Amino acid sequence: METLERGDEANAAALTISMFGRLSVVRSGVPVDLPPSRKVRALLAYLSVSAHPVGRGRLCELLGDVPNDPKGELRWCLSRLRAILDEPGRARVTSRSDMISLDLTDCLVDAVQVEAAMRAGLETLDLASLSRLCRLFAGDFLEGLDLQRSPQLDYWVATQRSRYRASHAALLERLVALLPNDPREARPHVERWVELSPFDARAQILLLRTLLACGLPAEAEQHLAAIARLFEAEDMEFDPIRRAWQDMRNDQAPAQPSERAPVYAIEHAHQETPAIEQARLQRASLAVMPFAEPDRLNGEAGFADGLTHDIITRLAKLRNLFIIARGSVFALSERGTGPEDAAKRLNVDYFTTGMVRRSSGRILVSVELVEARTTRIVWSDEFDLKPDDAFLLLDDICNMIVSSIASEVETAEKNRAILKPPNSLNAWEAYHRGLWHMYRFTKADNDLAHQFFKRSSEADPTFARAYAGISFTHWQNAFQHWADRDQEADLAYEAAGRSLIVDDHDPAAHWAMGRALWLRSSQDQAVAELERAVDLSPNFALGHYALSFVQSQSGDPAAAIASSDHSRSLSPFDPLLFGMLGARAMAHVRLGQYEEAAEWAIKASARPNAHNIILAIAAYCLALAGRVEEGRVFAVMIRKSLPNFGVNDFLSTFRFSPEAEALFRTGASRVGLD
Repeated sequence: METLERGDEANAAALTISMFGRLSVVRSGVPVDLPPSRKVRALLAYLSVSAHPVGRGRLCELLGDVPNDPKGELRWCLSRLRAILDEPGRARVTSRSDMISLDLTDCLVDAVQVEAAMRAGLETLDLASLSRLCRLFAGDFLEGLDLQRSPQLDYWVATQRSRYRASHAALLERLVALLPNDPREARPHVERWVELSPFDARAQILLLRTLLACGLPAEAEQHLAAIARLFEAEDMEFDPIRRAWQDMRNDQAPAQPSERAPVYAIEHAHQETPAIEQARLQRASLAVMPFAEPDRLNGEAGFADGLTHDIITRLAKLRNLFIIARGSVFALSERGTGPEDAAKRLNVDYFTTGMVRRSSGRILVSVELVEARTTRIVWSDEFDLKPDDAFLLLDDICNMIVSSIASEVETAEKNRAILKPPNSLNAWEAYHRGLWHMYRFTKADNDLAHQFFKRSSEADPTFARAYAGISFTHWQNAFQHWADRDQEADLAYEAAGRSLIVDDHDPAAHWAMGRALWLRSSQDQAVAELERAVDLSPNFALGHYALSFVQSQSGDPAAAIASSDHSRSLSPFDPLLFGMLGARAMAHVRLGQYEEAAEWAIKASARPNAHNIILAIAAYCLALAGRVEEGRVFAVMIRKSLPNFGVNDFLSTFRFSPEAEALFRTGASRVGLD
């Protein structure tokens, strides 16, 4: 279903389903009578916005309160839906095996249109599209629909209301930013934004500025007094708004209307206290909202609370995100504040929500990572556990959730930084721009990465990860033979040392130092630093990978395999996945397991950005496994880009034991790379 482009498309649609305000269905311009059953209406909404078919078991869970015959009630509800939606020769309620879905390919659903726009990105929408989308919000999502006896369905409705309210606010914010410089035109949109997000300081400041620009200082004063009382009642920081108001009133010689600064200039409206502002310049901010557990009995200590606490603690140990403390998020939750509203009150960049539910002897954990400003879902996943294993697997679940959150935030921040003009980047943004280039693994990109990391460290000399990035670029120069190895090893060591001086508790600083020590042939010290990195943060995937890399060459090959597997479980889509796989292949060679080595090396060579060293590992492992012709294919690929490449180039890159060196020389001779 696509977003509406013309106002008359609603009349042309076979069905129009409106969920903002009271649920309604219109067929060819004629309203359809809906049954009085609240469950049928909620089920219609649930299936209409579901991106995939939904299992009957899940739908029975949602309907909730008929334990003797939930399947019978579901059949009854679906029969009512068919009466509403099906047409002669067109069955819109479809059932395949145990999966239920709606065929709405030629229909218009207001919530789906908004969802599609948020996924595409607000920056892709023009003023007309934004205006049209905002007009869809005739009220709250499924206004007036509360089931009371179906807790999971009630929870779903409540979360959707909160999420779409936040989407509406994000659309209004973008709409106001694109409006011509006319405060009278902007005012109703800003007022609606404030109504939806009363604790968003940027919206409140913009409304005050808009009222002044409209020549309404008395109304602005009254509004200021009202929000001061509101913020005080909620024990929220009001000083940024007060300071912004004073700046507005202290402006000398007000400009003429045509000369006024744009009413939509809101990017820096919300100023924070210096300490918080400095911390957030370094890191993206994240709030982990308490996971919901609808099935928990009142007063019972739930699985969800423990899971939330562990995720917050483990994310904080990574030290690359500004994590809101547990007390703050739980306090807001206890007040009944929804996650989207809580995220705005906390002024975070991202927030995580989740739910724990029990069904048919299973525990299901679902989790979402959301970009706070746009309510765009960045990542989501679901875990299915047996109750007997739940607490045993809690550690593994936390690891996967924490690593996925950190990885997805880093990807989002890299993508955002690459779109900004280089001269406008702050320390955090310059660092992520550097990461974007660093993970392309070419000499030119490595040089650009070094420049951005250096700019980041100059913008904020207390940012440990900027120095770790600088160390990585020197390490790459040495490893890839792009510059003098000894000199680059010294520079990598120096930059890693600065990172440790800035923050000895950042696992990335110890990771950088461990790799630099390996370059300087100090293997035992390197292993100690890398073990310190993973001790500080057991979820630091790159630390486990680096341990695998070092141990695969002259340390413990079995430990290398375990570390490789753990790093991949923590970060299954990591940009350095080719290295994780390659390290495992080299460990298998040292164990004499040549067929296993060949299979892992082939997987490594197939990963994006796999460079010639990885191709050489594949060639040698295949040769040792007796698959010489396959190995020669990789040898030809290497010689095309590096005509003089030989086994000595390969061996000088690593720190193999004499026995391992002899094995790789044997493989090289078989494929013509000796």
